[in-house]
Amino acid sequence: MPDSPEQFQVSLLDTSLHDRENFSCGEPSLDDYLKRQASQDIKRRAAVVYVMTSTNHPRLIIGYYTLSSISILLSDLSDETTKKLARYPHVGTFLLGRLAVDERYKGQGLGARMLRDALLKSLEQSKHIAAAVVAVDALNENARHFYERYGFVSLRNQSETYPQKLYISIHTLEQSFG
Repeated sequence: MPDSPEQFQVSLLDTSLHDRENFSCGEPSLDDYLKRQASQDIKRRAAVVYVMTSTNHPRLIIGYYTLSSISILLSDLSDETTKKLARYPHVGTFLLGRLAVDERYKGQGLGARMLRDALLKSLEQSKHIAAAVVAVDALNENARHFYERYGFVSLRNQSETYPQKLYISIHTLEQSFG
């Protein structure tokens, strides 16, 4: 009987189950985070880490992303976004802090699938915890272009610390996902 077709699922990182040591996306900071920092961030409630695995290889991490919460300045958002928001100086924000796909699985659209999963989770949580946008800190120009293809836009005032911070509004996600 042949192997069943590979199916992917996203779940919370389980350090006793998932093999973090063999993950390699080609970006040392993202590899090191998963191997050395992710479990500490989970314990300290700094981030929630989701991993994509396969039904054929449930221990193997194919990709991962992190979600946490921050606030950003209302004045950093576009006029189109702010006209739909309360006039508080800071805006509740979901932060998609990291997103990476193992090199062995690149080119299969799995980064886009994980992004969709993260955005859907953020949209669902926005019904329970007030947040107006989902933000990302693009690691480089390639990452920036990836997020822009899915509707993310730059903050008005980029900082030296986060020169490539992008966001997408929860309102836009509601329109996209129905």
